[in-house]
Amino acid sequence: MTTTQGSGSLGDLHLPPLRSLSDFLLESARFQLPNMQDWEKWGNRVVNNLLYYQTNYFLMSAAVFLLVGLLHPTKVLLGLIIIAALVYVFVRFFAQEARRSVGADPNQQPNKWAVLAGTIAGSYLVLYLFDSVLIVAFAVLLPFTLTFVHASLRLRNIKNKITNAVEIVGVKQSPMGQFLEAMGLMPTAF
Repeated sequence: MTTTQGSGSLGDLHLPPLRSLSDFLLESARFQLPNMQDWEKWGNRVVNNLLYYQTNYFLMSAAVFLLVGLLHPTKVLLGLIIIAALVYVFVRFFAQEARRSVGADPNQQPNKWAVLAGTIAGSYLVLYLFDSVLIVAFAVLLPFTLTFVHASLRLRNIKNKITNAVEIVGVKQSPMGQFLEAMGLMPTAF
């Protein structure tokens, strides 16, 4: 099976192996505060750790989100519904491209009263269920924070450096590799 480089199809993506808990967090893991004056070295450490531990970070994120969901199931569900409704209202009423893609007349303006009613209803729901929206925001942002803190503090070991150098071509086929490449943050092999 041949894959083309940079094709970007989801079928070509694969996750790197799950790193051991000992390597990720326990005995063999070494942590140190990054040098705040050397942004390039700190950024290099974060990017390489994101690539090396991406499967661990994905599982940690899913576990944190599920834990918050188990602690507050109705609030998480309501928060997700409110956020999805707000995104739908925003896309439906304010995005020109969305109106063109549905087949509506691009020159037709949405009903101003419907926009006002949607804005008021959305604002009321967000304020009334603000705790639910905050819990969903917490459940989404906590894994990002934990991932960044771990990637910043975790010192790279020899195995990490060798694996990143060997797999740098294959890394672009991983979800984190695709994301970092889109952001222009892909490291070089050597």
